[in-house]
Amino acid sequence: MSKVLLIYPYFKPPRDRSVFRFPPLGISYLASSLLEAGHDVQLLDCTFLKKPDALEKALEARAEVVGIYCMVTMLDDCLWLARQLRASARLLMVGGPLPTCDPHAFLEDFDVVVRGEGEQTVLELLQAYSTGGDFSAISGITLRRKMITNGKEQGETISTPDQPFNKDLDRLPFPARHLLPNSSYIQFGRKKYGYAITTVMSTRGCPYECEFCSNVIFGGSYRERSAKNVVDEIEQALATGYDRISFADDVFTLHQKRVLEICAEIKQRGLHFYWECLARVDSVNDATYVEMYQAGCRRVYFGIESGDDTILKLMNKKITAAEARHAVMAAHQAGLQVGAFFILFYPGESNQTVLNTLRFATSLPVDYLGLTMPYPLPGTALYDRVKGQIKREWRPGESVFGSHVLIYNADFSETKMWVGIIKGHAQFAIKHRLGNLAPFILRLFEAPSDWLLTRLR
Repeated sequence: MSKVLLIYPYFKPPRDRSVFRFPPLGISYLASSLLEAGHDVQLLDCTFLKKPDALEKALEARAEVVGIYCMVTMLDDCLWLARQLRASARLLMVGGPLPTCDPHAFLEDFDVVVRGEGEQTVLELLQAYSTGGDFSAISGITLRRKMITNGKEQGETISTPDQPFNKDLDRLPFPARHLLPNSSYIQFGRKKYGYAITTVMSTRGCPYECEFCSNVIFGGSYRERSAKNVVDEIEQALATGYDRISFADDVFTLHQKRVLEICAEIKQRGLHFYWECLARVDSVNDATYVEMYQAGCRRVYFGIESGDDTILKLMNKKITAAEARHAVMAAHQAGLQVGAFFILFYPGESNQTVLNTLRFATSLPVDYLGLTMPYPLPGTALYDRVKGQIKREWRPGESVFGSHVLIYNADFSETKMWVGIIKGHAQFAIKHRLGNLAPFILRLFEAPSDWLLTRLR
C-alpha cells in the first residue's frame, strides 16, 4: 500500500473579501476512499498556511505519491508546489476542474492528470502503481508516455475514455474530516460569523446548463444520496465540533420530495442545528420553505444572476425575474435569511439591462447580496463564446478593488464594472441601514449614479 499526500493549494489571496471559507470536500472524499482501501494518507489543506510552511509540511510527509487539486484560481500555486515536490515524489498526480478542462497544460509538471470524478480512478492508479501495471488501461486519465525511437526519447499523449460516474453515492465513505484542520476552521468561523460551519454534499451534479457555470467534474449528471445517509454524515460532522451545516450541492432543492425527506429525517432524530443551502427559484413550493425553516434551515442562497429576462435567457438560466422575486419573497416570509447572487455586465448586456438588474437586486428583501463581473471559466459555454477575446488569465491580487479582474475584451471596461458593483452594494447598504430615510436617500443616490454609470465606457 502506498504513502499518499493529497494537497489543497488554497492560499488567501491579497485583498480577499470573501465571507466564505469551507473545508475542501472533494479531496476529503478522495482521502476517505484511499484510507478505506488501506493506503497511508495525509491531507494538506493550505487554507490557513503560508506557502513556505505548506511546502515544509509537504516535504516532511515524505510521500511517494502526491496528488494536488487545482482550479483556475489555484493554478500558480498548484504548479509551484508540483515543481518543488517533483524530486521527492515518485508519482505526481493532479485533478480538479482545471486539469479536467485542459489536461495537456499539466503534463510538463505531472505524471498523470485525473479527469472528472476521482475516487475510482485514483484507486485504480494506485493499484497499477503498486503492481507495475499499465496506466493506459485506466479510465479517466491523461498522461504522456515516453518512448525511445531510433535512439531518441519521444513522447505520446494518451487520454483514456472517461471514468463512469458512481451511481450509488450512499456506498461512498464519508469525507475524511479527521485529516482536515478543523480547529482552524472552527476558530475562523466563530470569529467571522459567530459560529463554526462546515459543508456536506448531499448530491453530485446539476442537470441544468447555465452558460457561465462550470460543471466539468460531474458533467451533466445528477445523483442523490438518501436522506438517512445524508443525516448520518451531518451527525458525524457536528460531532467534530461544528455548529452549523452548509450544503455544498450545486442545487440542494432540485427535487422537492427529497428536500422534505431530509427535513423529516432531521426532525425525527431530534437534531437541533442550523443549516443553509443553495436553491433554484423554480424548484420548490412556498410550503417547502416553511418545512425547511422548521427543520433548522436559516439561510438560503439563490443564483438569480440577472433581473432582466432577456439576459436570463441569454445565460440559459431557464428562470424568469418574476419567478425569482416570488421565491425570494416566499423564503423571506418563511423566516429564512436570503442571499442572492448576480452577474453584472454579462456579454450581450446594455446599460439598461445592467440598471434593470441593479434595481431588481436591491428591491428584493435579501440579507446578503453578491455582485460580480463575468468570469468565463474554461469548460463553460461562456468561455467558448468569448475565448477569442480573452486577453489574460486570472491572477490573484491584480485588482485594487478585490480578487476578481476582467480577463477578456468586453463591451464595458473593468472600471465601469467595478463602479456598477460598488453602486449596487451602496444601494443595498442604504436600504438596510437607513431605515425610514432609505427611500428618500435612494432616490437622491440612484439618479446621479445611474447617469455616471451610463457615461462610463
